[in-house]
Amino acid sequence: MQTQPEIISLEDIKLLVDTFYQRIQADELLGPIFNERIQDKWPVHLDKMYCFWQTVLLGEHTYNGSPFPPHAKLPVDNEHFATWMALFTKTVDELFTGDKATEAKWRAGKMAEMFEHKIAYFRKNPLNIL
Repeated sequence: MQTQPEIISLEDIKLLVDTFYQRIQADELLGPIFNERIQDKWPVHLDKMYCFWQTVLLGEHTYNGSPFPPHAKLPVDNEHFATWMALFTKTVDELFTGDKATEAKWRAGKMAEMFEHKIAYFRKNPLNIL
């Protein structure tokens, strides 16, 4: 029985990110939001995501920036975050195993939780928007 590999390299990060965002683009709930927002800039977005996860999971500091501001005004709620998280978890579980896979799911969950709360806050307090 062959087991899935662990996340140990940038190539692993790229496989995770590419597979996940292919699923996002095809998803009936999330696809329209992402495709409308990103449009023809998918390569740029994917490069940012490679750097983000390479920094977070591998400790190779290639990401610079603030991940939240581009998401602050997205028309999303709990259903969107639950779908996003389910797709992310499914992707990780199908492709990888080990501590980094577990960490990726944990970090994604914490990020989704924080983004959901911050988006809701800014929606209720529009004068405080970034």
